[in-house]
This record gives sequence, C-alpha cells and structure tokens, in this order.
Amino acid sequence: MRPQDLSKFLQSFRSKPFGDESDPRGFWQLLLQHLEHLQVRNYAADTIRTRALYVRAFAIWCLDRDIEHPLAVTKPLMESFQRHLFRYRKEDGEPLSWKSQKLHLSHPKLFFRYLVRMSHLPFNPCADIELPRLPKSLPKAILSADEVERILAQPDITTLHGLRDRAILETLYSTGIRRAELCNLRLDSIDVERHTLFVHKGKGQKDRYVPIGLRALLWIARYVETARDRLLLDAKEPTLFLSQHGRPLNPDSLTEYARHYIESSGVNKDGACHIFRHTMATLMLENGAELRYLQAILGHERLETTQIYTRVALRKLLETHAKTHPAEQPPKQPPEETPEEPETPE
Repeated sequence: MRPQDLSKFLQSFRSKPFGDESDPRGFWQLLLQHLEHLQVRNYAADTIRTRALYVRAFAIWCLDRDIEHPLAVTKPLMESFQRHLFRYRKEDGEPLSWKSQKLHLSHPKLFFRYLVRMSHLPFNPCADIELPRLPKSLPKAILSADEVERILAQPDITTLHGLRDRAILETLYSTGIRRAELCNLRLDSIDVERHTLFVHKGKGQKDRYVPIGLRALLWIARYVETARDRLLLDAKEPTLFLSQHGRPLNPDSLTEYARHYIESSGVNKDGACHIFRHTMATLMLENGAELRYLQAILGHERLETTQIYTRVALRKLLETHAKTHPAEQPPKQPPEETPEEPETPE
C-alpha cells in the first residue's frame, strides 16, 4: 500500500467509529492514538492498515459483550476470544486458518502492549496468551521451466496491455519480487547497466537491489518504448507499470492478470503472482544457487524463511534416490558360466 492509499484508508476508517467515540478511555479514541503513533514512527502502510482492521474486529467483539474499555479486558476474556476464534466457522463452513487466528490475536496483543507503554493500562492482559503455532507448509505449486515459458507466451504482445503484461510476467519470473513491490516500481528503479532492479521500501520497509536478467530488461524496454507513453495520462507519473487509466496498478488486479494467463496456458496449477517467486527460488536452488544469495534476492530477514525452498527443490533428491535406492537399481546379471574345456583323451 502506498502512502496516498493509506491516507484514503484512514480517512474512510475514521468515518466509521464504533463504541462511544467521544470516550478518551474507549477503544475508538485509543486505537486512533495508536495508529497515529505508528504513522509517526514510519511503520509500513500495510502494517498500519492491518493493525486497524484486526484491533477493530476485536473491539467490536468486546462491545458485543458490554466491554467498552480496554481497561476492562482481562486474561480470561482474551482466552475466551481465542476459543471463539478456534470455534468460528466462515460462511462456507470452514474454520479460520491458523494464520488468521494468529493475526486476530497478535494485533490486539501489540495494541495492548502500546497502551501499557503509554500508561493507559497497568498491565497487558494478552502478555501470557500463547499464539497458535503455524504449520510449516510448503508452497502449494511450483512451475517447471517449460510451464513458465507457456505462461509467458500467453499475453497478446500486439496490444498495449499484452505487451505490458508480458514485461510484468518476465519481471516477476526474473526477480522474484512480490506483487506490491512490482506495483511500486518506478522508471528509475531499473538500472540497465548493472542489470539490477531497486526495490524501495519492500516488505518491512526495507530497500534492496535485486538482479534482473537481460531478457526481462529487453521486454521492459520494449514496453517503455512502445506502450507506456500511450497508457500515460500524467507526464509526471513515475510509476513503471500503468493501468489502462494511466495510474499505478492495483495489486489485486495484478493477481487477476497473472491467474488469467496461468489458466489460459493450460497449466493446471493454482497460483498467481507469488507462484513466479516460488518457482524462481526453487529452480535457482536446483541449479546450484547458494542459499544466502537467494535470501538477499528474495528480501528474507531470516535464512530460515529461505530454507523452505530446500524442501521443494527435488531434482537432486530424485537423482540421489534413483542412484542409491536398491529398488531403483538394474537387476544384477548372474555371472556367465565359463564352459569347461573337454578333457583330452589319453
């Protein structure tokens, strides 16, 4: 989310107060102070948006139970909220994912930690709440190199949007950047001479340089030279990839584009933008890339996050299995019997 988008979100958020909006000790006023605190300290826009939504959901749950002030929240109440999340069922009958349950708990926990730090509360009722352990799941789908090429060939490059989309897909595959990072790319983010792409304030508000291949650079150059100016409405707009209205792309729209091209290619695998990130990392590992270099490219804070790709890079495992498993070895041929020489009669 860009800063201007955060401003629009907060404006809309403030127009929908809950509880007693004039009570300085109520959820609403304290939450607004917390969001301002995060803004002043330059927290990521997505973090502020997420904090607002999850704390709001918890506060409304409390208000439905006549709990009007954070001061009235106790540890038993938080445990009750945790059980509520565990038992909750969505419209399709499915439970909340463990990740969703953790988010519903962790954001109020951070909100209460802020209230204690600012002396609004004497203690944090969430301090001893144990968050759910998340399963260590693998990426759902990884593309082969041939499947990627089939997908990349789907956009109609004779059209403005098709040429733009081919450049986008090539960039996702070459760099492994996240969809929001791609939407925020500027014209000056590309360094052709150094074959690098500059990610400004990626996840965690961190800048980084990412290698980008020659083929992706050529498609970007082709898009800029023949299509971007025809999509552009404001000559001052610095964003690299533009929508049909000449504005920066919306990440959700980008997801729909990528999913459409995967489906139209006939590749029967679920995914959209992120599947190119998983695929790039897995294929590079299989081709001998060192894990720490891959960590820097992907922008992972911890090496453990990158190590997940060692569990899906199967080529070397398959080769080792085929070479060493007894059942995979060709049957041994019995030694040929050497015929005995006939005895020479005396």
